[in-house]
Amino acid sequence: MKISLNWLRDYIDINETPEDLGEILTDLGLEVEGMEEVESIKGGLKGLVIGEIKECYKHPNADKLSLTKVDIGQEDMLQIVCGAPNVDKGQKVIVATVGTMLYPSEGEPFKIKKGKIRGEISEGMICAEDEIGIGLSHDGIIVLPAETAVGLPASNYYQLESDIVYEIGLTPNRSDATSHIGVASDLAAYYSFHENKKIKVTIPQINLGEVVDSSPVKVRVEDTAACPRYSGVSLGNIKIKDSPKWMQDRLKAIDVRPINNVVDITNYVLHEYGQPLHAFDYDQIANAEIIVKKLPQNTSFISLDGVERSLSESDLMICDGSENPMCIGGVFGGLNSGVTEATSKIFLEAAHFEAQGIRKSSTKHNLRTDAAKCFEKGSDPNITTKALNRAASLLLEYAEATISSEHVDIYEKRVEPKKIKIRPSKVNQVIGNELSNDEISKILNALNISHSLENSDEIIAQIPTNKADVTREIDVIEEILRIYGFNKVTTDNRIHSTINIKSELSNHELRNRLSSALVGKGFYEMMGLSLIPSELVGETILAEGVLINNTSNVGLDLMRPNMLLSVLSTVNYNFNRQQNNLRLFEFGKSYKTKEETFVETEVLSLVMAGNKTDNSWLTTQSAVDYYSIKKISIELMTLLGIESYQTESISNDDFAFGLRLFRGNMILCEFGCVSTDLVRKMDIKEDVFYSEIRLENILKSIKKNHLKVKDISKYPSSRRDLAFVIDDSVAYSDLEKIILKIGKGLISEVNLFDNFKDEKVIGKGKKSYAIAMNFTSMDGNLNDKQVDKVIEKIIKSCNEKLGAELR
Repeated sequence: MKISLNWLRDYIDINETPEDLGEILTDLGLEVEGMEEVESIKGGLKGLVIGEIKECYKHPNADKLSLTKVDIGQEDMLQIVCGAPNVDKGQKVIVATVGTMLYPSEGEPFKIKKGKIRGEISEGMICAEDEIGIGLSHDGIIVLPAETAVGLPASNYYQLESDIVYEIGLTPNRSDATSHIGVASDLAAYYSFHENKKIKVTIPQINLGEVVDSSPVKVRVEDTAACPRYSGVSLGNIKIKDSPKWMQDRLKAIDVRPINNVVDITNYVLHEYGQPLHAFDYDQIANAEIIVKKLPQNTSFISLDGVERSLSESDLMICDGSENPMCIGGVFGGLNSGVTEATSKIFLEAAHFEAQGIRKSSTKHNLRTDAAKCFEKGSDPNITTKALNRAASLLLEYAEATISSEHVDIYEKRVEPKKIKIRPSKVNQVIGNELSNDEISKILNALNISHSLENSDEIIAQIPTNKADVTREIDVIEEILRIYGFNKVTTDNRIHSTINIKSELSNHELRNRLSSALVGKGFYEMMGLSLIPSELVGETILAEGVLINNTSNVGLDLMRPNMLLSVLSTVNYNFNRQQNNLRLFEFGKSYKTKEETFVETEVLSLVMAGNKTDNSWLTTQSAVDYYSIKKISIELMTLLGIESYQTESISNDDFAFGLRLFRGNMILCEFGCVSTDLVRKMDIKEDVFYSEIRLENILKSIKKNHLKVKDISKYPSSRRDLAFVIDDSVAYSDLEKIILKIGKGLISEVNLFDNFKDEKVIGKGKKSYAIAMNFTSMDGNLNDKQVDKVIEKIIKSCNEKLGAELR
C-alpha cells in the first residue's frame, strides 16, 4: 500500500523528517518497506529557468533555424540556436541550461550539451511542452506572459511539488489503516500518547446542496449477508472533464492513473477514507433500479476491461432492473454501465460487502483491485454515507454536479462496536512492562476506543467498527502495545535458559535431524511418486502389492512395494537431463498387503551415483562407490546414537552386494550397490548405490538408548599402527571388535587406513589391513610400556582368533 506524505499532511501536522516518520510508522505496525521521492513532473524541471529573448535573427547557415540571445538573469546572455517557427524577440520562454537532464513526454531522457549547430555555438535549448514533460504539444516553444520574471526557476513558475511516498507492508489484520485518514489516525494516537496532548485528525468539511431534481434509483438487496449495507445517491448535470491538478498529483503519487473528474474522485475518496465507491451511468440502469443478488452459475458478464467472464454462483452482482449484471460487487465494474465522456447523470454507490465473498470472487477472476483489497480486510460498515457525502461534495465542486435524489441507505442489521473485557494485569503480563491503568486508558482514548473501568483489573472496551480484526482481549493488547511502543519494552541483560532433555525423539524431530545432516553433506531432498508401473516387479512382489485402478494414468497401477523402484525412476530422469552426479534422499512409504491388511513402511532412502565431486582443477575425479554409501549410512546411525548393532552381508534381487544393520529381528538399515539387472531394467547405464533406513525401527532403537556424557582427556594421545595379513574371509569389523575389547579404556579410536592385496607378496587368498589406533588415558600421560603391553595382547588375540599375522 502506498501512502503520500503530502496527503497525510492534509489531515495531521507532521514535523518529523521523512526518515523519522518512516520509523514511527513501522513502530505502529505499518512496516515501511520502501520510501521514494515523487515529483509531479519527472525530473522536477531542475535546470530549467525563465529567460527573455533579447535578440533573434536568421541563422547564417540554415534557413529554418534562428540564432537568439537569451537573458536568464545572469551576467552574460546565452546564445541559443532554435528551430521553433514561433520564436521571436521579446518573448519570455523556458530555457534548459547546459547540463540539464530533460524528461520528454515521449521518448528517452536526454542531457543538454554545449555544441555547434551549423557552425554556430548553442548554449542551451528553448523548450516546447513535450520536451520538458508538461504536455504533448510540439507546435512551437512555450511563450509565457510578458510579466513573468526572468531567472525564475521553471519549477517555481509551475508550482511543482515533490512528495515522499511510503510503501507500507499492510498486514491482513489492519483493516483500520487502508487509507490516508486511517494512517493519520494511527499517527494521531501515537502523538497523543507520547506528546501528552490530544491530537485530532482534521476531517475534510462536506458541503452538500439541496436536491435539485428528482432522479431516484430504487435499490433491492436480495443477499444481506453478502451485502450488509448498501448506500447510494444520484447526481445530475455532470460535466466530464479533467480532475483538478492537486487531485491528479495526489493520485499519481500513489500510482493511480487519473482518468476524469468522476472516476478520479471515487478513487480519491477510496484512498482517503478506505471506502470503495462505484459510479454508474444513470442512463444505463434499466428501470432506474439496482438489484444486489447472485446470478446462476456460468452467467456471462463483460467486465470493464472488455473481457467476457463466466460468473460463479458465489459472485455477488450489482444488477439493473432487468437483472442484467453491471458490476461484480466490490471487485470490478462492467463495460456498459461505467462513466463515459457522454455521461451526464450518475448513481454513486457506497456499500459494505462481506470480506470472504469478495476475496473469493477477486481471486477467481484474478481481479486484484484496490477496492477488493480494501473489502477483503474488512471495511467499516459505518462510513459508507460519510464517504458518499465526501464524494458528492467533490463532484459538486469539480464536476458542477447537482444532487438529484435523496440518499438510499439499506442497513437492516446495524453493526455495533464490539465490547471486549481486558485485564490490566494481562496487559502487563503480555507486554512485559508495568503500565498503570491511567496509561492504558490514555492509549485507549488515543485510539478512539471508548471504555469503562469496572474494577481495578477489568476494563470494558468498545471497539470501533473500523477495526474488524480486533475481536479478543489479546487483539486489544496488541493495539495498546503498538501505541505504547515495542521499543519501550524492557529486556533483561541476563539470559536465562533451561536445559530440556527429552527421553524420546518424535518422528518429526527424527526427520529434521536426518534431513539437516544430509543437506549439510551435499544431498538434495526429492519427492517421488508413490505409484509405479506393475510391469517393473516380479510375480512374487506383485502378489504382495497394492494394485489400484488409476483412471487418470493406467500405466501407474501399483503402490510402490519398496522405495528403490521410484528412486531409480528419479535417477533415470536426472541422467536423461545430464544431471549425472547425484546425492538424493527421500522420506516416504512403501506399501504391501499382509494377511488381508495393508502394511505401510516408512523409510528414508538415499541414493548416490556419478562422481564424488564436480569437475574442478582442485580435485581429482573419482566415482562414488560402495564405501561412499556405507560411510553416510554409518554416520547417520552414529548421529542418532546407534552404535551397537549386528551386521550381515546381503546379495539379492535389489542389491548386487551390500550390508544389513540389524538388532535381533529388527532391520535398521540396508545399503549397497544396486543389482545390475535392476539398474538395466530402469535403463540406467551406471552403477547406483542405495541405502534404506527403516524409520520406525530407528525410533524404537533410539528409545532404548540413554544419553551418555564423558569428559575429554586433557592428556595427549599416542598413535600406533599395525598391519595384519589375514584371510579374505575375515572382515575388518572382526579385527576392530577384538582391538576395542582389549584396549577398552585406553584406545579411543580405531581406523583402517590401507587395504592391500597381492598374491606374489602376501599369498593367495590373503589380504593386508593397516590399522591405526589412538591411545588416550583419562588418568595421565601414557608411557611406551603401557601401550606396548596392550599391543602385544592385540597381536596375540588376533592371531589366535582370526589367524592374523603381522606383516
